[in-house]
Order: sequence, then C-alpha cells, then structure tokens
Amino acid sequence: MRAVVQRVSRAHVTLEGRVAGEIAAGLMILLGVGRNDTSAVAASMAEKIANLRIFEDDQGKMNRSLLDVRGSALVISQFTVYGDARGQRRPSFITAAPPEQAKKLYEDFCEALRQLGVTVATGVFGEMMSVELVNEGPVTILLDSDKAF
Repeated sequence: MRAVVQRVSRAHVTLEGRVAGEIAAGLMILLGVGRNDTSAVAASMAEKIANLRIFEDDQGKMNRSLLDVRGSALVISQFTVYGDARGQRRPSFITAAPPEQAKKLYEDFCEALRQLGVTVATGVFGEMMSVELVNEGPVTILLDSDKAF
C-alpha cells in the first residue's frame, strides 16, 4: 500500500461539479493499493498515518499527530501512485491491485482510520474527480507498506 500524505488547512474533491468530500484542517491522503496488500496492511497503514507526527506543537516543531490535533482525513483512491516509469515514458501499473481488491482495501483503510477516531471524508472510488487542497508547510510525506522508500 502506498500513500501520499499532505498536511492541509482545507481540501475537497468534486465529481461532476458537486462536492463529494471535504475537510478543514487535517490530512489529504492519496491511497494506492498493491496486488499483495491485505486488510492487515490497510489497518497498519491507517495506524501509521493517524499517528504520524507532522503537525506543529507550541514550539513550532513537527511533534503532533492527526489524532493529537483532532484533524480530519480526506482519502482518495489513486492507483497511479503505483505507476512505474523507470526506463520508459508510459508508466506501468501492473503492481496496482485490480479494482475489486483495491476498493475493498480502500474501504478497510477508511474504516480503520474511523476506528482510531479520525473523521474521514472520501472521494468516489474509480471515478474521475477533481481534487483541491491547501498544503500547509508545505508538508508532503510518501509512505509505502513495503518500505520501498
């Protein structure tokens, strides 16, 4: 499982001109599901992200988590984070999970965040969407459950 995690002051996703999901301060998470991922991986990734200390404390140090600041998460399914463009110009997505598997694990991830106490907004799985956000910092973290980076 891969995630692009951005600290935001606000974010929303629209589909066909209507807002499908939006948050105020918190994290915008672009989530990709790999072929070998499981529900346990989804739960582990949710726990990692919810506890990732990337929010500032009173001294201006990144020392607080999403849970500490009671922020929300906007989670968008994005298989393209599994794009492999090494050695070619057209990315290959062969390591991304097929849609049925990806949708279930995306939903498992969102539910795991909710179980941790995070308010979760989402996009619409498998649809073409427009995402807008204000990245604060800017802070962007890349996570991979296989620790490839």
